[in-house]
Amino acid sequence: MTKRLLTKKEQEQLKRNPNVIAVSDKAITYTDEFKRHFIAQNEQGKLPRDIFEEAGLDVECIGLERVRSSGKRWRASYREAGVEGLQDTRKTNSGRPSERELTLEQKIERLEAKNQLLRAENELLKKLDLLERQMLKKK
Repeated sequence: MTKRLLTKKEQEQLKRNPNVIAVSDKAITYTDEFKRHFIAQNEQGKLPRDIFEEAGLDVECIGLERVRSSGKRWRASYREAGVEGLQDTRKTNSGRPSERELTLEQKIERLEAKNQLLRAENELLKKLDLLERQMLKKK
């Protein structure tokens, strides 16, 4: 984590961005959607700084080191666990994995939730692809 602290003014500016969930003087929490968008754009060759700037985030305010480290962390999580690795699990995960055996209904419920998430991800990727093709046609 960077040693540079965010001022109150910078925090307020960042909080107004729809890609940011929360901001403190030391940390910025981004939406899961933004992280997925970042990975998709980065895999197509866009630089982290450009992705942040296109999302309306002031790289000078955030700091280039924060941008780089966020991208590095998200790419590593994505490689390790896919889209699920990009999700903020702090509210849903107590830290210790459950050791009890799940019932069949609970297993089905989890698989259905995962299936729904993957469907939503596919829809998002389809929309991004369509928008990209439309932008290329306009050029």
